[in-house]
Amino acid sequence: MTRIYVAGHRGMVGGAILRRLESQGVETVTRTHSELDLTDQAAVRAFMEQERPEVVILAAAKVGGILANDTYPAEFIYENLMIECNVIHQAFEAGVTRLLQLGSSCIYPRNADQPMREDALLTGTLEPTNEPYAIAKIAGIKLCESYNRQYGVDYRSVMPTNLYGPGDNFHPEKSHVLPAFIRRFHEAAQEGRDEVVIWGTGTPRREFLHVDDMAEASLFVMDLDRETYEANTDPMLSHINVGSGTDVSILDLAMLVAEVTGFQGRIETDPTKPDGTPRKLMDVSRLEAMGWRASIPLDQGVRETYRWFLDHTAEARL
Repeated sequence: MTRIYVAGHRGMVGGAILRRLESQGVETVTRTHSELDLTDQAAVRAFMEQERPEVVILAAAKVGGILANDTYPAEFIYENLMIECNVIHQAFEAGVTRLLQLGSSCIYPRNADQPMREDALLTGTLEPTNEPYAIAKIAGIKLCESYNRQYGVDYRSVMPTNLYGPGDNFHPEKSHVLPAFIRRFHEAAQEGRDEVVIWGTGTPRREFLHVDDMAEASLFVMDLDRETYEANTDPMLSHINVGSGTDVSILDLAMLVAEVTGFQGRIETDPTKPDGTPRKLMDVSRLEAMGWRASIPLDQGVRETYRWFLDHTAEARL
């Protein structure tokens, strides 16, 4: 039986992937951050040499929303570069021939044509608010491509759109927009406030994908036979977009979350705060041509995520 190391299994997407693998009876290997610091090269080398996984899924990353990315740029680029370099290289040194790396849609230029195709990579200027993180994730893609070209291994990359769902981070300053909205509107409803102010103009459009869909898509791509995968990619453009194929304005998203959480006050925008990229919609035609598409509608997913938030309030607020 294949032994799979899931790096980042306590994160939202890593946790979803781990649950799916375990439900299939797959033997998995995991380590918490306190047990293994992925930015420590020697520690990662020792772990790979000892455990000798046959497959590695790299879902570990330092992540956050606009505020976190803008406030801690050095941490975002350093930690993500170190994680990728250490895990990918030490996996290779330990004889791992199959690896799946999870990236981010922020790798694409700020003003990329919409929907964003895989070949938009490196064709324009990145969004300034998350450029350090994006550069780190681009480096991860190129690491995988380079090891494939030079050594003939099978290291693949999937680029998810904005993810949400059970296990998300609802921290008031470090979370992404959807979980931040869930917490903010929930608290406003509980406190009986008559107004919630959201950052920016509310006009940017974003695409969202439930984390369970992402876990399914990740394993779908990982399990594709090499001939099929390579027929739908390119040695110099090996990553695959994963998304729902539909987007929504930030204001409409706020209205949906307000409805789900029971907030009945006004929603005001604050144009003095940054909007970020005007639109981020993934072209998922390549993945759909391979036979996979998302199945969880946004309204259903938001309601399920809110129920999880209510059932896990203590841990969701860490």
